[in-house]
Amino acid sequence: MKHFPYAVKFLLLNVFLLYSGSLLAQQVVSGSVKDSQGQPLADATIAVRGTNNSTKADSLGQFKLTVNQQPPFYIRATFIGFRPQDFQILGFNTPVQLTLVEDALLEEIVVTSRRRSEALQDVPIPISVVGGAQIQESGAFNVGRVKELIPSVQMYTSNPRNTGVNIRGIGSPFGLTNDGLDPGVGYYVDGVYYARPAAATLDFIDIDRIEVLRGPQDTLFGKNTTAGAFNIVTRKASFTPEYNFESSFGNYGYIQAKASVTGPLSKKFAARVSFSGTQRDGVIENIRTGKATNDINNLGFRGQLLYKPTDNTFITLALDASDQEPDGYAQVVAGVVQTLRPAYRQFNAITAELGYSLPSLNAFDRKIDHDTPWNSGNELGGVSLNAETKLGPGTLTSTTAWRYWNWIPSNDRDFTGLQALAKSQNPAEHRNWSQELRYAGQLSEKLSGVVGVFFIDQEVKINGTEESGSDQWRFSQSSTSPLWRTPGLFEGYGIYTTASIKSKSAAAFASIDWEIIKNFHILPGVRFNYDEKDVNYSRIARGGLQTTDPALIALKNGVYSSQSYVADADEKNFTYSFTAAYRPSRRLNAFATYSTSFKPVGVNVAGLPSAPGGGAATNLAVIKPEDTKHYELGIKSSPADNLTLNFTLHQSDIKDYQTNVQSPELGVNRGYIANAEKVSVKGFELDANLRANQNFTFYGAAAYTDAKYDRFTNAPLPLEETGLTVNGVQVAFKDISGGQLPGISKWAGSAGGEFATPAKFFKKEAKFFTALDAYYRSDFSSSPSPSKYLNIEAYTLINGRIGYKATTGFSAYVWGRNLFNKDYFEQLLPAGGNAGHYAGVLGDPRTFGLTLRYSL
Repeated sequence: MKHFPYAVKFLLLNVFLLYSGSLLAQQVVSGSVKDSQGQPLADATIAVRGTNNSTKADSLGQFKLTVNQQPPFYIRATFIGFRPQDFQILGFNTPVQLTLVEDALLEEIVVTSRRRSEALQDVPIPISVVGGAQIQESGAFNVGRVKELIPSVQMYTSNPRNTGVNIRGIGSPFGLTNDGLDPGVGYYVDGVYYARPAAATLDFIDIDRIEVLRGPQDTLFGKNTTAGAFNIVTRKASFTPEYNFESSFGNYGYIQAKASVTGPLSKKFAARVSFSGTQRDGVIENIRTGKATNDINNLGFRGQLLYKPTDNTFITLALDASDQEPDGYAQVVAGVVQTLRPAYRQFNAITAELGYSLPSLNAFDRKIDHDTPWNSGNELGGVSLNAETKLGPGTLTSTTAWRYWNWIPSNDRDFTGLQALAKSQNPAEHRNWSQELRYAGQLSEKLSGVVGVFFIDQEVKINGTEESGSDQWRFSQSSTSPLWRTPGLFEGYGIYTTASIKSKSAAAFASIDWEIIKNFHILPGVRFNYDEKDVNYSRIARGGLQTTDPALIALKNGVYSSQSYVADADEKNFTYSFTAAYRPSRRLNAFATYSTSFKPVGVNVAGLPSAPGGGAATNLAVIKPEDTKHYELGIKSSPADNLTLNFTLHQSDIKDYQTNVQSPELGVNRGYIANAEKVSVKGFELDANLRANQNFTFYGAAAYTDAKYDRFTNAPLPLEETGLTVNGVQVAFKDISGGQLPGISKWAGSAGGEFATPAKFFKKEAKFFTALDAYYRSDFSSSPSPSKYLNIEAYTLINGRIGYKATTGFSAYVWGRNLFNKDYFEQLLPAGGNAGHYAGVLGDPRTFGLTLRYSL
């Protein structure tokens, strides 16, 4: 026991030495936090990544953070309204300068559009960028909302399948979709090509940013992109734990829930799981059923597993699935046109004889009486494996993906409560797998570039039904013969289609950026492409009254007839681009581009019109590829530290433009595609961003687009000219050379601003904000052939939001869309059979709601 005091002393000495050692091991990281304009960010949070060790910046943006870790390690800087950013600490001797980028509309600094990280203003391509925060705060949850922020983008959808996304008015034919035609706007999510335009109607899930590239990008992306590309980047799995939960509530029973969780599973594995669900009641009343239609019912899931074996290699396995099950996409009769058919074949005469009247003559009463349910089952998803490894001066990337799309529709394509087209639906299944391999990076001080190969194999299977009801005889009646009134002649009579398209596409592409002399860059690019398509189409006409009477059989065959054909096509092409760019300073980047592009060969797979001598017009089965020559002049400038101003002139000359044709024949299900000999599109774009001070930010964008058919001699007749005859001979086509392309407003623009001020809320740094956004587009044609009637008037939409947002903890804001409850059409389209009535796709009425978000 006499030695106890010495033992105690020894123990206390060791504890003291250990404690002193820990004190000696502690070091201080000091520095400052500023924004991209050099302004200090007071109260910004600086933390050691993956720990709770943090501090705050003072009023000058300066900070000191005590750590007990040895370099290298990472610190994370966060400030409300700015993107969280990690910085590597290599030592303690020099104060660090941390610069954060504001996460605001069209103000992202770093983009990956050219498959490498670059400053947006340095890229000699017209690009608009929307940050994930702006998408969330404005209620913009799919491409249909993004078009209100970027006026060069157009999106039209009468249902998810019949969706077209265009840039500068070109990309997909306006109107009804044909599965045998490839989209001209590439749609990529984390490098994976989404082949079906239906993806554009789904909710965005956990988006970091959307980069919209305008003009052909064939030498940069895997699939042909003759009009531009959406490069969508989701938030990645992280080794730093993060949790985000969000709920929104609004009028029309609107409810949306989102959640995202990420964090480490081990030292080398991390995961991210994201979920989105949206519901809303319908905004159109069906007086027959007493129910509201055109509701929203969306579910989406995305999961990622990240494997990081070394600091230079990242392997991500991603899985996504989205499901839409709306009672929706109903169209409302918007008007009736007097056609050139005989008086008894006019819509008003037909409905009068049937004793029917429309529930309203004003489409914006939002009333229908349709007797066939409107369903638009839309299932889309897939799995991908993306591997990136640093190799020499660049990065080698492999992206392998398998994707599916299932389309389960039900439509009332006569748009009335009559049993005319009792069924009109074209269910489809799409499967594809793709592989892209590319190498990109800064190859030397003056040379950067990308080189890659791409392959995609696709198959679409279609099982369609077009079936007449008890009233179809009167719509189809083409003579005064009493045989048309034969009871049951057409009831249940229709066509039943099985079709398939198998297609393959392979490409090799390369593009370089070479600074040949100081500040002057040349950017040549090339692409070799091969496309192959095989189509097998068969439809059987059956049902209705069973008869051997030749006269009755002739009447039935005049409405629906059996048809089948097999066609194949392949196409090889070489395209190229050349850009010259001059960057005398960080404030100016001027560039000029000439490029060529091909949109792949197309095949018709929805039926063909009848040939003059009878049978199918099989010469229309294969559609020539589009051949585009594109010119562009642009200036990207930063006249002041708080101002960016970009201007672009563009022109595209297109040979064999692929366009949609609405046929008066019911058997031509949803129209067919054809070639217009020559089309030209020209215009200019202006983008501006101003950060007036710490509190005020403004943006504005404008686009002028003049698109016309230079030569289209074999165009379909507009609705009002249906039934035209010359010298007693039926006329089916019209020369519309010089006419305007459909779906394109000459003028479109968006503008907005936000006032935000830092504040404390729940003892957390927050930012109170108020924002308004406006979107305008001038009138445009809604008919493939210019029509006197199918034109949509100009309209302006005003959206707003007010609330507070915090980097961590609670955020809340109130939002409103179409605040002045503007009545407007998205699209007008003739009813099946061209009887004279046409329907409208209505824009949403005023909607508003509250969003609550919690982040940790």
